[in-house]
Amino acid sequence: MNKMRTVKYAVLSCVFLNILACKTPVLTQKSENVNLPEAYPEAGLPAQNSGKLKWQEFFRDEHLQALIDTALVNNQELNIMLREIEISKNEIQARKGEYLPFVNLRGGMGLDKGARYTSQGALEEHAEMKPGKEIPDPMPDFMVGAFATWEVDIWHKLRNATKSSVKRYLATTEGKNFMVTNLVAEIANSYYELLALDKQLEIINQYISIQNDALTVARLLKASTRSNELAVKRFEAQLLKTGAMQYEVQQKIVEAENRINFLLGRYPQHVERSSGAFEDLTPEIVHRGLPAELLQNRPDIRQAELELAANKLDVLVAKARFYPSLGLTAGVGLQAFNPVYLVKPQSILANIAGEMVGPLINKRAITAEYNNANARQIQSVFDYERTILSAYIEVVNQVSKIKNLDSTYQLKAQEMDALTKSITISNNLFKNARADYLEVLLTQREALETRFELVETKMQQMTATVSLYKALGGGWE
Repeated sequence: MNKMRTVKYAVLSCVFLNILACKTPVLTQKSENVNLPEAYPEAGLPAQNSGKLKWQEFFRDEHLQALIDTALVNNQELNIMLREIEISKNEIQARKGEYLPFVNLRGGMGLDKGARYTSQGALEEHAEMKPGKEIPDPMPDFMVGAFATWEVDIWHKLRNATKSSVKRYLATTEGKNFMVTNLVAEIANSYYELLALDKQLEIINQYISIQNDALTVARLLKASTRSNELAVKRFEAQLLKTGAMQYEVQQKIVEAENRINFLLGRYPQHVERSSGAFEDLTPEIVHRGLPAELLQNRPDIRQAELELAANKLDVLVAKARFYPSLGLTAGVGLQAFNPVYLVKPQSILANIAGEMVGPLINKRAITAEYNNANARQIQSVFDYERTILSAYIEVVNQVSKIKNLDSTYQLKAQEMDALTKSITISNNLFKNARADYLEVLLTQREALETRFELVETKMQQMTATVSLYKALGGGWE
């Protein structure tokens, strides 16, 4: 079975690789690695798919690990999904019970008085149970017994329905795994965004200090008649603008913290994090592995496959309804008009019967259900294909994004280095009245924007790595 499954994955991989080959020649049978800042090593043996790593191995930040642990216990949406799994599990038991005999205990008592001028009443008139003792009128009736009914599963209708329930239970489990994967990735992305916002706030505070120094210099130059009031006001305006940015970032921090708190199922509170280490973060090495491993790792692909198998079984169940069904009924018990006689052998009753029932005229409801089952099966085929195609495209996009972000970060770092030096140069020139205040302001503004962009690029690198890890099917174990 495992060999057949591997062959199936390989065949499906080849089919969809041929579809994607015309646009993107990635995801070939050779394993490729993504490593930042060094990307795409072309040599070496195929590495294990990173999607097989547990999230504890991929995310090594202790604060992030603690947040994910809390979310996996308290997240309301995940807990709702766990109840859905319980419902699916109970559905299996219900389906199993349908093709086993139903045995019920029954007890009762009654009173029967027949009409005198009827055939039964005339026959019972003066009738004796035994010599000298007439049948009581009205006639009491006491009964206790066990009765069974059983539909013989000739066409495997009930067994296939049970197998379908098992497939859907497994599909629900994979749905839970897919939810966990997305939950882990969303928390990690929000965590890195929070670290980036902390760094931006730190940068703003640094530039406020720099702009305060520039404003002090402008005032001193004005006092010595080497500058004018316009330069002072422009520096003051720039300082106020940077101060306003400080509050905007603080608001974003509050929202990012509460987004994480919501995912963790808790009320707003401070989120513990390692803010000081943001610039030292390096994206994890991500190994893509073989394309067939994507089919094995992605919970949503496995879920779609199980739904496809369940819908195929539903077609067989719907088809079996066209055939006759065989039912058996049996019973054994005690019945007498007086409880005293219930212990005597003469009070024992037993019966067994069988019947076969099949549709003859007006099969429209059965036909409609059969057609619907076929339509749902075809839907599940398209959904399976769409899920696989979406997974491959998602991996291709994230791999390309990581490569381009690496190049962007290198250029932004060089730009930042040049602008940092230009700030010192422009300040010195301004002090010596060899540069206009507009040049100082422009240099500071460009440097601030570039540092923000550098932090943003670093955050995008981290989130793209997380997204690729998620796209490969990791994060749910």
